Amino acid sequence: MNVFVIDYGQDDPAKCTAKKMAHMELATEVTRKFHASNTTLVLNPFAGTLLTPLDVGAKSILAIDCSWNQAQEVFFRKIGGKHRRLPALLAANPTNYARLGILSSLEAVAATMFILGEKDQGMSFLNLYKWGPTFETLNHDPLEEYSGARSETEVEEIEQSFFPQLARQAGGRATS
Repeated sequence: MNVFVIDYGQDDPAKCTAKKMAHMELATEVTRKFHASNTTLVLNPFAGTLLTPLDVGAKSILAIDCSWNQAQEVFFRKIGGKHRRLPALLAANPTNYARLGILSSLEAVAATMFILGEKDQGMSFLNLYKWGPTFETLNHDPLEEYSGARSETEVEEIEQSFFPQLARQAGGRATS
């Protein structure tokens, strides 16, 4: 599966996981003018549709790397593609360790790979950082269950079973 990244340059470049994915040739960096085809999954924490194993037919993934403080503005630009929100997961990156849904671009791409049944490819992304495998460890059980879900409703039920605090949040959703 092809991976594309757009880096908005809003965070510390030394910590930018999108840049590292591109540098290591696991992803292709594209410009802000990139328009995703309808076979591309756009990882969008504000999307109304959850990523499920039913999205397995996608040909590519687009991760948009920006500051979480400016994410809402960035993700509402016209990008094309099929926008999907990842189900709730815990971050392993040092900046947001164990925070619900505040994932790096690398974690979001790897989670997508796991949910779509591409676990080896997902681990190849996680192995770029010493903290990467911790993401799989922290989220092993939910990732396994998400990857076996047969519908968006089932993913939501799994999400609630692992992260009951979501029901107490406004709208019942966390951003990823």
